[in-house]
Amino acid sequence: MIKIALALCTLILISGCAHDSNTATSGASDSGTSAEQNAPHHQATDQWVGRWTGVEGLFLEVSKDEPAGPGHYRLHMRYGLDADQIGTFEGQATADGIRFNRGNGPQLLRAGDGEATGMKWLMEKEDCLIVRTGEGYCRD
Repeated sequence: MIKIALALCTLILISGCAHDSNTATSGASDSGTSAEQNAPHHQATDQWVGRWTGVEGLFLEVSKDEPAGPGHYRLHMRYGLDADQIGTFEGQATADGIRFNRGNGPQLLRAGDGEATGMKWLMEKEDCLIVRTGEGYCRD
């Protein structure tokens, strides 16, 4: 009886190890598939390259950061009326838009319309990029 119990335990352990190695193998291919699915984020954000206009002289200029590679951008912007509210920031494409850091912390530049900017002067616009409500830039 003890020999049968030991044999069953051995079989269970062996089958468990075989299952783990299959999981690891299938997990590796899943992560490769996931990486392939995440790679093209920059295809959408590449369409944002160019100049965008805000209100009262505010602007955003999106350009590709060629040395950094696909999905990397330089964001030159005047984002406020104070003299120090202008700068150039490095951004990277994500599924949600372009992530970048500014003096007031991490930011996300995302697509939207004039209504999403929350600014009455841009309400009628359809092609806009928004950092947050009250900070948006649109194209005519």
